[in-house]
Amino acid sequence: MSNLNNKVENVKDKVVGKIKETAGKASDSKAMELKGRLQYLKGDLKEKIDKTKDKIEDKFNDTLNKK
Repeated sequence: MSNLNNKVENVKDKVVGKIKETAGKASDSKAMELKGRLQYLKGDLKEKIDKTKDKIEDKFNDTLNKK
């Protein structure tokens, strides 16, 4: 269940980040644009970390199953 929560949180960060970034561009607010971009990148990075963890876990389990 935690994995699903992480995925939802990551997608939320990406979506909210894009909204803030777009709002910052529209209102000519560099601070909001930057905060949105950072929030988007945070969600993207966490998503990549979770995928890497899953791959490592799968490889580990495959190795254990072969023995």
